[in-house]
Amino acid sequence: MRQQPTQTLSEAERTEFEAVAEAFARSPRLANLLNYIGERYFTGKGDQLTEYNIATEVFGRSKMAFDAGEDAIARVEAHRLRKGLKKFYEGLGKDHELQLTIPPGTYIPIFTHKAVAEAPSPLTGVPEERPERNVVLPFGETAEQWHSDLNRVSPPAVSSPNKLRNRLFALLAVALAFSFAAFVVYRVRTGTGKAAVARSSDAASPPRLSGSVAPATVPLRLLAGYSGEPQTDSAGTVWHADRYVHGGGPWRRPEGSIAGTSDPLLFEQWRSGDFSYDIPLRPGVYELHLYFVTSESSSDALSTFTVQINGSRVLQGFDVNSDALGADIADERVFRDVSPAGDGILHVSFNSERGPPQLNALEIVPGIPHKQLPIRIATQSVSFTDHSGRFWHPDDYYVNGRLSDKRQETIGSPDLDLFATERYGHFTYAIPVDPRDRYTLILHFVEFYFGPQAPGGGGVGYRLFRVMCNGQTLLDNFDIYQEAGSLNVLTKTFYHMKPSPQGKLNLTFEPIVNNATVSGIEVLDESQ
Repeated sequence: MRQQPTQTLSEAERTEFEAVAEAFARSPRLANLLNYIGERYFTGKGDQLTEYNIATEVFGRSKMAFDAGEDAIARVEAHRLRKGLKKFYEGLGKDHELQLTIPPGTYIPIFTHKAVAEAPSPLTGVPEERPERNVVLPFGETAEQWHSDLNRVSPPAVSSPNKLRNRLFALLAVALAFSFAAFVVYRVRTGTGKAAVARSSDAASPPRLSGSVAPATVPLRLLAGYSGEPQTDSAGTVWHADRYVHGGGPWRRPEGSIAGTSDPLLFEQWRSGDFSYDIPLRPGVYELHLYFVTSESSSDALSTFTVQINGSRVLQGFDVNSDALGADIADERVFRDVSPAGDGILHVSFNSERGPPQLNALEIVPGIPHKQLPIRIATQSVSFTDHSGRFWHPDDYYVNGRLSDKRQETIGSPDLDLFATERYGHFTYAIPVDPRDRYTLILHFVEFYFGPQAPGGGGVGYRLFRVMCNGQTLLDNFDIYQEAGSLNVLTKTFYHMKPSPQGKLNLTFEPIVNNATVSGIEVLDESQ
């Protein structure tokens, strides 16, 4: 019974989106952007709504040459789309009970009840993008045409009484759905929600959140202890200032390099002390990622704390230095099958043991029941979306080795740019996973340097190395050239990989003759 409002709300979101899309149909550029956003949102791929992906996949910018600092096409068109949405809800859509918005600083849509939409937004104070800077106009389009495109956002004529009647029925259905949802929330919040998940006796109960608070937009990415403007990481995703939190205090990390991450911005601040996050979420299954780091200035003594989700301990006796295998090394923990408690709030609390808790960043993304989301890493400094729509993160979780800065054309992959670079030398990866599962590990290799026509000359036997996972040898005296020659993608797959008790797949690439190398890593949960 509890799931009925969620299903109705999802249908109401689709109905509202279709109504908005119909109004934008006469503005092809904005319609293309809106439809791309809707397709990603409704298929659970909101994490792919990045500036890079929008610029390259919607507006045809080169994946190799696009530079967000020089070309603001995605930000500019999103700014125009927001203006179009505002105009729509001031006109045709002014009486819609459900309203679609795209908050500044993100490309992920949110749907809010009209009463909530008219209230101050939690993102109030986030500056809108400057619409006229660094935009490259489409070929053959003048500035006057580009600006007038926005004015074409107008409602299509209703051609028959049937269309009007259908629209009225749709609006009535939305109103009934929200009435039912409000009734369910009222029953839960007025003492009848005895099925709510109990908090443990040693966890302090947070203050009750107002029933008017809208569910958080997911994916949700927060920089713990940070209070500035949204920040964009190397994958093009947006991280926001700390919120939904009480207790603890903000600290700024001392200057210095951080190993194991392509995004040091996640670790520039932290929250420390006993604190809790109380995040309103729609019913569903989510994946929670927690990010940590310590610095050399931290004490060498063991400093442990606990982490609880909805009152259940998920980390006990947790010491960041021990988990990351040292200071100044980024650490991440992953928790699948996370859902809000019976009050509609996800409660994540951090409590002292032998030291104060600390957190650098928190991330919540839509999850898959009983299964971790796939992890795909390309040894590049930017993210990549392949021909199948799969998202590859920039190079991450590594310690040591070097990342090549020269891209080369490869053979044997439908995405020639995907494995065009490498990490080489003697290096490791510590990939965070849920320790309860087993995983398929897929490694992608290319021989860039050795071979008769390659810069290093030679051939067989000129590069030999070993690959291990949590101490188990996967490849020994491995010779890429012997199996695939130069510039050919070679893939090796390993099944039933068991994580460490700390929830890591620890990969070691150890040279035997010349450097070890890898160009891509995939980790796939084998749970059914």
